Amino acid sequence: MAGHSKWKNIQRRKNAQDAKRGKIFMKLAKEIYVAAKMGGGDPSTNASLRLVIEKAKAANMPNENIERAIKKATGNQEHANYEEIRYEGYGPSGVAVMVVCLTDNKNRTASNVRVAFSKNGGNLGETGCVSYLFERKGLLVIAREELDIEEDDMLLQAIEAGAEEMETTDDSFEIYTAPEQFEDVKNALAANGFTFVDAQITMVPQTYTKLTGDDLTKMLKLIDMLEDDDDVQEVYHNLDESDLD
Repeated sequence: MAGHSKWKNIQRRKNAQDAKRGKIFMKLAKEIYVAAKMGGGDPSTNASLRLVIEKAKAANMPNENIERAIKKATGNQEHANYEEIRYEGYGPSGVAVMVVCLTDNKNRTASNVRVAFSKNGGNLGETGCVSYLFERKGLLVIAREELDIEEDDMLLQAIEAGAEEMETTDDSFEIYTAPEQFEDVKNALAANGFTFVDAQITMVPQTYTKLTGDDLTKMLKLIDMLEDDDDVQEVYHNLDESDLD
């Protein structure tokens, strides 16, 4: 993980995503709907719902949108049944790509994902072909701006809270946890007065692939095309974005 900032990768794409805010809200509403449908509409007893609500609030999703998605999931009326599907494949020069979808039409989603790969120098693979290159982790990001704490002190507090490790950049502290310890670590650090610019369960690459030239252009287009699909919730990859603005 050293030398590769997951948060920097997220930040690099934030402006483009902000331009698609309506689409992001729609995807978040779908995720809230599924979490509430499966575990109930009370976030105090539904950890999955609680996490996605925090994610929605971090994206500035209006409360009424959140509440509407929960009510839709817990009401008596019939609505679409969404199914989670994961696709694995390779981008240009073998970059590992995992795509997480929520869909009510598997044929449509599979076709769209396949077209995105084929148009941009990639190809879909078998289930498990790249997932072994990623590890599921909790990620908590604390901005360093106006935060008066030394790196060693921050690391000590993170470890005492139950974190596994921490990566430091000029802008942030990136704290990684085991998925099952994520909420405990988050709550412990919040109780110590820290706030988070990002808090999520994510897939962290164990190795990275650096691209240049046409391959890099195609790979970025592949990510954009997948993220722009209404059925795609998350795109994980091991492209080394450390040199990108």
